Amino acid sequence: MDVISRVLVVDDFEPWRSYLRGALQATVKWKIVGEAADGPEAIQKAEALKPDLILLDVGLPTLSGIKVAEKILASNPAQRILFISEHRALAEGALGTGACGYIIKSDAGVELFPAMEAVAKGRRFVGSNVALPSDSNPESVPQHEAGFYGR
Repeated sequence: MDVISRVLVVDDFEPWRSYLRGALQATVKWKIVGEAADGPEAIQKAEALKPDLILLDVGLPTLSGIKVAEKILASNPAQRILFISEHRALAEGALGTGACGYIIKSDAGVELFPAMEAVAKGRRFVGSNVALPSDSNPESVPQHEAGFYGR
């Protein structure tokens, strides 16, 4: 039997936390040990509960998820954080905090558990609809041709 991983869910939108609660309760692998609705509460609960994994939204009131991740990882660099957000453009900054993963909320039905597994094991997971500059397709990037002539 797999070891049960303890999860802290951080999101200000209660219906989303409820969705995650239902999805995780349907498994034997994951156990929610706490929930937070804003940044300061997330930092406090991360310190007090010492979860194995934090599911963290970027858009939180009071303190952004990116700032929350920076503060949590400054005091506990081994903490595993998976961002789950609809903010596609903030993925690079979020991952720059040291978090291991980033998925889009609307893709959670397919990507949530694979992302959680990867991040819990310390591997990076970037969702299929997350565009990072380093992941860009060279054919989709505007290019210029330069010609050099002897005259």
